[in-house]
Order: sequence, then C-alpha cells, then structure tokens
Amino acid sequence: MNEKSCSFHSKEELRDGQGERVSAGYSSSYDKDKSVLAFRGIPISELKNHGILQALTTEANEWEPRVVSTEVVRAQEAWEAVDTIQPETGSQASSEQPGQLISFSEALQHFQTVDLSSFKKRIQPTIRRTGLAALRHYLFGPPKLHQRLREERDLVLTIAQCGLDSQDPVHGRVLQTIYKKLTGSKFDCALHGDHWEDLGFQGANPATDLRGAGFLALLHLLYLVMDSKTLLMAQEIFRLSRHHIQQFPFCLMSVNITHIAIQALREECLSRECNRQQKVIPVVNSFYAATFLHLAHVWRTQQKTISDSGFVLKELEVLAKKSPRRLLKTLELYLARVSKGQASLLGAQKCYGPEAPPFKDLTFTDGI
Repeated sequence: MNEKSCSFHSKEELRDGQGERVSAGYSSSYDKDKSVLAFRGIPISELKNHGILQALTTEANEWEPRVVSTEVVRAQEAWEAVDTIQPETGSQASSEQPGQLISFSEALQHFQTVDLSSFKKRIQPTIRRTGLAALRHYLFGPPKLHQRLREERDLVLTIAQCGLDSQDPVHGRVLQTIYKKLTGSKFDCALHGDHWEDLGFQGANPATDLRGAGFLALLHLLYLVMDSKTLLMAQEIFRLSRHHIQQFPFCLMSVNITHIAIQALREECLSRECNRQQKVIPVVNSFYAATFLHLAHVWRTQQKTISDSGFVLKELEVLAKKSPRRLLKTLELYLARVSKGQASLLGAQKCYGPEAPPFKDLTFTDGI
C-alpha cells in the first residue's frame, strides 16, 4: 500500500462541495458572515497556506526537539519507507506481527520502563510564583499535590518533553492505532504522508505539531480512541471536525488541549482532584477528554469556524483551569448517557449531508 491509498478521503472527495477559496490577503477584520463564506468547504490540508493552522500550533519555550544523529535519520527514513505489511496467503503470520493495535496502558508502560532521565531534567513541575502572587496562591490557591503523587506527576511532564521517534516501534504503533481507530482502516499506513493532514495534523509529519505537548499529545489521542467509554465521543468529535463549514484540524486541536492540561497540572489546578482520587494520570486523561468535549460542544452549538479557533482556545483554557471539577462532572454525565444510547454530541446536525445518520441532542446541565 502506498501513502496515497491510506488517505481516509481521496483528494477528489475532499474537493466535493468545496465553496469559495480564501484569498492570500485574508484579514481577521472580515465580519462573521464573510468568515463563514471564506472557510466553507476548504479542506484542512489547504488552510495551512493561509496562516490559520500555524496560529494553532502551540509554542512552548520549555520544549526542545531531540538532536538526532545521521545514523538515526537514515534508520528513520528506512522505517518510513517500508510499505504496509499485509499477510500473504498461507503464511504463518499472526496478530503479533507489527501493526497490532497498542493499548494506552502498554504505551504508558513503555515510558515507565525506558530511561527518560535526560528529558526529566527539563521539566518544571510547578509554576514559580513570587511576591504577591505567591502569597495569594498560598492563601487562596488549590492545595499542593500529595508527596506520594509527585513522581507520577513528573512522569506526565517528562513524557510531554519527549518527541516522536519514528524508529521506535512503540511510537509507530501509537500512530498507527490512532489512525486506524479514527478512520476505521484495517491497514497500516506510512508514518509520513498526506493522510495525516486528513486527520488534522498540519503537515505530512505528525512530529512537527507536537511542540509544547510532546508525546503526551499522542498518548492523549491514544487514550481517547482506545478507551471504550470515550471512543464514540472521539469519533463524533472527529466527524464534527470534518463538517463542510465548521471543520477544524482534529489532531492539532487535540495537541492544544493537551497543552492546556499540562499547564493546569503545573499550576496545581488539578491537585485537589488528584489528591482526592490518589492518582494523577487518570485525572489528567479525564481532564483532557472533558476539555475536548466542552470545546466540541461550544464549537457545534455556537456555530464556530476555524477563524474562531484562537478565541475559543483562550476562553477554554480559562474555564478549564478555573472549573476542572465541573468539566469532569460534565464528562461523567455525558459518558453515562452515551453508554445508555441516550446522548450524542452532534445532535441532529449532519456533517456529511443527507447520508449522515440522525443523532439525539445532548443537553448540557448548567450549575454542575
């Protein structure tokens, strides 16, 4: 299988229903109606030419990519040049061959067992406050994280310092699993190619979009698609991201939400909940999912488009840090309803036109 055959939708399909193009001189001063018209029907892969996706790419001074040797580059190129492995008739190949899906716990165990000391040196576990800000935080801020949970917190922050290493089979399996679960494909695909743009990365190489969140961004996506409770939610948000008017880059938006989760953890916004549950990683995962759910709800109900993304993310970050427990409770209620077949994020809105299946509306409860 070549790279093009892995694409979730062909280029011809992506052009179907395409409306007006955005001119090279697009200005943010355009009014709302013009913005909607301008972005209607434009594939995510083309928006990068207009500066929209660049603005979504998270910048974080504390993250630096690994220095890769020439030998590693050659090995990486060799790995990415390998075509999809498909079993031959009568072969003895089993499900244990490369390409098998990887669970979140297996991927996490990989990071728990490898040497991450060089990455751990870079982390800043908490925000440094001085003067009045430090006093106010001490008097009125959230409680400190329990001592026995700090090693787990540091692991989360250390993974966020790790980049994507395409020569690591575990890293490759994580990417393949995300691709397969979102698209429904049963086949592997190349680790570089236009099919990653179809999933909402900015370019053909997912590694370039992980700044500020590192491999934690991919672990969060893996958690979202491999947890049976959140898979349907992930698929619904992915469908919303491909709406002909309200489309947004799914994976790139997810990276930004992971970055919000990292900042909330460092600012001790999640300490109370972590202390209550005596866990860090499950709390951070749920906080990420809850924040993504809230973004999708706002995006759908308020008719947001890609031109609104910067404002939506800023407001989302403020809300998420201020009311993490409320977001977590909303996620809990949503997943309980989904498990009973009573809730759906997309409501009756049809993302693919007349062929889209109907969904029931989800009512979000205020005052949680």
